[in-house]
Parts: sequence; C-alpha cells; structure tokens
Amino acid sequence: MAFDWHSDAITPSTRVDDRYKNTQNVRRFMIEQCGADFRFDRDFMAWIRNGASKTMSDVVDEWQRRNLTR
Repeated sequence: MAFDWHSDAITPSTRVDDRYKNTQNVRRFMIEQCGADFRFDRDFMAWIRNGASKTMSDVVDEWQRRNLTR
C-alpha cells in the first residue's frame, strides 16, 4: 500500500518515495521538526524530489543545513 502524504503519520524514518507531495501534512511535520520559520522554496523542493534515496530525517537535516547556517 502506497504512503499517503496527505494523511498518513510522518516520522523521521518515513522514506521519501516517487509519490512524495508537498502537502499540509508534510508542512506540519516540518514545522514541528524545524520550527515556525520553516518554508518551502523551489530549490529545496527540487532537492527533495531529486530521486536520491532519503528519509524525512534527511529532509529535516538538509533544511536546517540550508537555513540555520546563514
């Protein structure tokens, strides 16, 4: 059964698959993990969907790397 990005529970170990969507569910998870300053941007969204194997923990780490080191 395919993961439903709209309603399934997202955890740090959730694998990003080829059906990944930037949903409100994902946004809630990212705000919980990264804080209220979390925002999607085009480069970051492209990185998420680049086909490389990753988990949502990797996504959180990458957002923090891009945004907390400025």
